[in-house]
Amino acid sequence: MKIGLVGLNQTGKTSLFDLLTGRESGSVAGGKGQATIGAGYVPDERIDFLSDLYKPKKTIYAKIELTDIAGFSMSGGGKSSGASKFLSDVRNCDALVHVLRAFDSGSVVHDSGSIGPARDLEAVETEMQIADMEMIEKRIGRIKAGKKVTKENEEEIKLLDRCFDQLDSGKSIAEMDLSESLRASIRSFAFLMDKPRLAVVNLDENQWASGDWPEKDALGAMCSGMGIPLLELCVGAELEISRLPEEDRQLFMEDMGIRQPGIAVLARAAYKLLGLISFLTVGADEVRAWTIEDGINAKSAAGKVHSDIERGFIRAEVVKYAHIRELGSMAKVKEKGLFRLEGKDYIVADGDVINFRFNV
Repeated sequence: MKIGLVGLNQTGKTSLFDLLTGRESGSVAGGKGQATIGAGYVPDERIDFLSDLYKPKKTIYAKIELTDIAGFSMSGGGKSSGASKFLSDVRNCDALVHVLRAFDSGSVVHDSGSIGPARDLEAVETEMQIADMEMIEKRIGRIKAGKKVTKENEEEIKLLDRCFDQLDSGKSIAEMDLSESLRASIRSFAFLMDKPRLAVVNLDENQWASGDWPEKDALGAMCSGMGIPLLELCVGAELEISRLPEEDRQLFMEDMGIRQPGIAVLARAAYKLLGLISFLTVGADEVRAWTIEDGINAKSAAGKVHSDIERGFIRAEVVKYAHIRELGSMAKVKEKGLFRLEGKDYIVADGDVINFRFNV
């Protein structure tokens, strides 16, 4: 799961990247204007509990790959600067997070000279929309310039024309009503406006406490209309808290009214947006969370662990995490008859604790 953080300059995007990945301030991996890649490990109380129970050699949480994509400027009469590099980096991501600035700061001047998160979201969305439309025009131009336009080419042009009209009407390609085969064809173009999108509004401490910030209603309405989930984070304060000794972090988070760390909030929203869940494996060697698409069967889930397990799949031993939590041990779960053997077509559920039987 590759998630790109996108936004204008001076929105706190890189601070959010540091918060989500645990990167130390100033340790910049990508040069100026370059995307920076890191990993965020998703907090999971289920893994915490199972790790305490099994005392494994290794504990492995689910992971999100994050890319801090260099921001661009809309100053200078509204003409974007640095957008070309920004757009090329965005195409490599599975989902996007718009980082929008609501916080005020005398030392960090907003790129546009004033705070306007709804305006900023519209600016970035418009930039991506125009880029997709330009790509469609170029692709159709190349097809028509060829020596021979095949039947397949004609079908492609029809589909691209539909996409262009959708974008021209101000809607995203993700909203189009398409068959599975046409949707698969669309994916090969990596349209920016076909990618799932989240929005994070970056608040200061006063805004976080009051629950009020500039353009709140306008941004909420805009995100709702676009089908973009909107999250609120106080990135600066949470970043400072994350760098305190571990024993002090929970106290400061409680004082600020922060119930969950930013990475957990973002991961939960991203999983829901992308249709992802986690199943768990346990043992003396390792307790681990595995990220899969919701709706896949046990045999396919086994392939996430190892291709040999999928190839030689026999049965899946399945226990619900909630039962282990309630009863306190796997032995007691089995005593209660809550241990199940499932075949290859069993649809894995979020929180299933699975041991795969296989033979190769």
